[in-house]
Amino acid sequence: MTSPIIETKILNSLIGTAIPLPTYATDGAAGMDLRACINEPLTLAPNETQLINTGIAISIRNPNIMGILAPRSGLGIKHGIILGNTVGIIDSCYQGEIKVGLWNRSNDSFVIYQGDRVCQLLFVPIIQVTLEIVTEFREKTQRGEGGFGHTGIQ
Repeated sequence: MTSPIIETKILNSLIGTAIPLPTYATDGAAGMDLRACINEPLTLAPNETQLINTGIAISIRNPNIMGILAPRSGLGIKHGIILGNTVGIIDSCYQGEIKVGLWNRSNDSFVIYQGDRVCQLLFVPIIQVTLEIVTEFREKTQRGEGGFGHTGIQ
Protein backbone atom coordinates (compact mmCIF):
# COMPACT_ATOMS: atom_id res chain seq x y z
CA MET A 1 0.00 0.00 0.00
CA THR A 2 1.29 3.45 -0.91
CA SER A 3 1.49 5.89 1.97
CA PRO A 4 -0.18 9.27 1.45
CA ILE A 5 2.27 12.16 1.18
CA ILE A 6 1.76 14.96 3.70
CA GLU A 7 3.59 18.16 2.79
CA THR A 8 5.43 19.45 5.86
CA LYS A 9 6.74 22.97 6.33
CA ILE A 10 9.56 23.70 8.77
CA LEU A 11 8.73 26.94 10.59
CA ASN A 12 11.64 27.06 13.02
CA SER A 13 15.35 26.58 12.26
CA LEU A 14 15.66 24.27 15.30
CA ILE A 15 13.67 21.60 13.42
CA GLY A 16 15.95 19.14 11.64
CA THR A 17 19.02 20.43 13.49
CA ALA A 18 18.58 20.58 17.28
CA ILE A 19 15.10 19.01 17.15
CA PRO A 20 14.42 15.94 14.97
CA LEU A 21 11.59 15.89 12.47
CA PRO A 22 8.55 13.86 13.55
CA THR A 23 8.99 10.16 12.82
CA TYR A 24 7.46 6.84 13.73
CA ALA A 25 9.50 5.33 16.59
CA THR A 26 8.92 1.75 15.39
CA ASP A 27 7.55 0.00 12.31
CA GLY A 28 4.29 -0.74 14.13
CA ALA A 29 3.80 2.73 15.65
CA ALA A 30 0.45 4.36 14.91
CA GLY A 31 1.59 7.89 15.71
CA MET A 32 4.54 10.15 15.09
CA ASP A 33 6.04 11.90 18.09
CA LEU A 34 5.79 15.69 17.99
CA ARG A 35 8.43 17.59 19.92
CA ALA A 36 8.49 20.85 21.83
CA CYS A 37 10.07 23.56 19.70
CA ILE A 38 10.96 26.01 22.46
CA ASN A 39 14.07 28.10 23.09
CA GLU A 40 14.24 27.58 26.84
CA PRO A 41 12.78 25.16 29.39
CA LEU A 42 9.12 25.77 30.18
CA THR A 43 7.67 24.96 33.59
CA LEU A 44 4.06 23.79 33.74
CA ALA A 45 2.70 24.53 37.21
CA PRO A 46 0.05 22.25 38.73
CA ASN A 47 -3.29 22.63 36.92
CA GLU A 48 -1.72 24.97 34.34
CA THR A 49 -2.20 24.73 30.57
CA GLN A 50 0.33 26.08 28.07
CA LEU A 51 0.38 26.10 24.28
CA ILE A 52 3.59 24.49 23.01
CA ASN A 53 4.96 25.16 19.51
CA THR A 54 6.13 22.22 17.40
CA GLY A 55 7.87 24.29 14.73
CA ILE A 56 6.09 22.56 11.84
CA ALA A 57 2.96 22.95 9.73
CA ILE A 58 1.37 20.26 7.58
CA SER A 59 -0.88 20.36 4.56
CA ILE A 60 -3.12 17.30 4.46
CA ARG A 61 -5.44 18.71 1.74
CA ASN A 62 -7.20 15.34 1.35
CA PRO A 63 -10.72 15.71 2.84
CA ASN A 64 -10.72 11.97 3.54
CA ILE A 65 -7.82 12.25 6.02
CA MET A 66 -7.49 14.11 9.30
CA GLY A 67 -4.73 14.47 11.84
CA ILE A 68 -5.28 13.63 15.48
CA LEU A 69 -3.11 14.85 18.34
CA ALA A 70 -3.10 12.29 21.12
CA PRO A 71 -1.41 12.41 24.52
CA ARG A 72 1.69 10.31 25.19
CA SER A 73 0.77 7.64 27.71
CA GLY A 74 4.02 7.90 29.68
CA LEU A 75 3.58 11.64 30.23
CA GLY A 76 -0.03 11.20 31.27
CA ILE A 77 0.38 8.20 33.57
CA LYS A 78 3.74 9.04 35.14
CA HIS A 79 3.57 12.84 35.27
CA GLY A 80 -0.07 13.91 34.77
CA ILE A 81 0.76 15.78 31.55
CA ILE A 82 -2.07 15.42 29.02
CA LEU A 83 -3.61 17.47 26.24
CA GLY A 84 -5.73 20.36 27.46
CA ASN A 85 -8.54 19.38 25.09
CA THR A 86 -7.90 15.61 25.51
CA VAL A 87 -7.62 15.09 21.73
CA GLY A 88 -6.63 17.59 19.05
CA ILE A 89 -8.12 17.59 15.57
CA ILE A 90 -6.17 18.78 12.53
CA ASP A 91 -8.61 19.33 9.67
CA SER A 92 -7.42 18.64 6.13
CA CYS A 93 -7.75 22.37 5.31
CA TYR A 94 -5.56 23.65 8.21
CA GLN A 95 -2.05 24.72 7.21
CA GLY A 96 -0.85 26.66 10.27
CA GLU A 97 1.68 25.62 12.88
CA ILE A 98 0.76 22.60 14.92
CA LYS A 99 0.57 23.71 18.53
CA VAL A 100 -0.01 21.41 21.47
CA GLY A 101 -2.05 22.50 24.49
CA LEU A 102 -0.47 20.66 27.42
CA TRP A 103 -2.24 20.51 30.78
CA ASN A 104 -0.51 19.57 34.01
CA ARG A 105 -3.23 17.81 35.98
CA SER A 106 -0.78 16.72 38.70
CA ASN A 107 0.13 18.41 41.98
CA ASP A 108 3.77 18.89 40.94
CA SER A 109 5.40 21.27 38.50
CA PHE A 110 6.76 19.68 35.32
CA VAL A 111 9.52 21.05 33.12
CA ILE A 112 9.39 20.70 29.34
CA TYR A 113 12.72 20.99 27.54
CA GLN A 114 13.55 21.80 23.93
CA GLY A 115 12.98 18.70 21.80
CA ASP A 116 10.91 16.78 24.38
CA ARG A 117 8.30 14.51 22.81
CA VAL A 118 5.01 16.10 23.92
CA CYS A 119 2.30 14.26 21.98
CA GLN A 120 1.58 11.93 19.08
CA LEU A 121 0.30 12.79 15.62
CA LEU A 122 -1.90 10.17 13.96
CA PHE A 123 -3.52 10.26 10.53
CA VAL A 124 -6.93 8.63 10.20
CA PRO A 125 -9.57 8.28 7.49
CA ILE A 126 -12.65 10.49 7.57
CA ILE A 127 -16.17 9.77 6.41
CA GLN A 128 -18.45 12.78 6.08
CA VAL A 129 -22.12 11.88 6.43
CA THR A 130 -25.50 13.41 5.75
CA LEU A 131 -27.92 13.48 8.67
CA GLU A 132 -31.45 12.27 7.91
CA ILE A 133 -34.16 13.34 10.37
CA VAL A 134 -36.52 10.48 11.34
CA THR A 135 -39.14 10.01 14.03
CA GLU A 136 -38.23 6.33 14.52
CA PHE A 137 -35.17 4.31 13.49
CA ARG A 138 -35.76 1.77 10.72
CA GLU A 139 -34.19 -1.07 12.71
CA LYS A 140 -33.77 -1.61 16.44
CA THR A 141 -30.40 -2.75 17.77
CA GLN A 142 -29.85 -5.19 20.63
CA ARG A 143 -28.56 -2.36 22.83
CA GLY A 144 -31.20 0.17 21.87
CA GLU A 145 -31.19 3.08 24.30
CA GLY A 146 -29.16 1.24 26.95
CA GLY A 147 -26.81 3.87 28.32
CA PHE A 148 -23.80 4.16 30.56
CA GLY A 149 -23.01 0.91 32.34
CA HIS A 150 -26.09 -0.90 31.06
CA THR A 151 -24.19 -4.21 30.75
CA GLY A 152 -22.77 -4.06 34.27
CA ILE A 153 -19.19 -4.50 35.48
CA GLN A 154 -18.78 -8.27 35.27
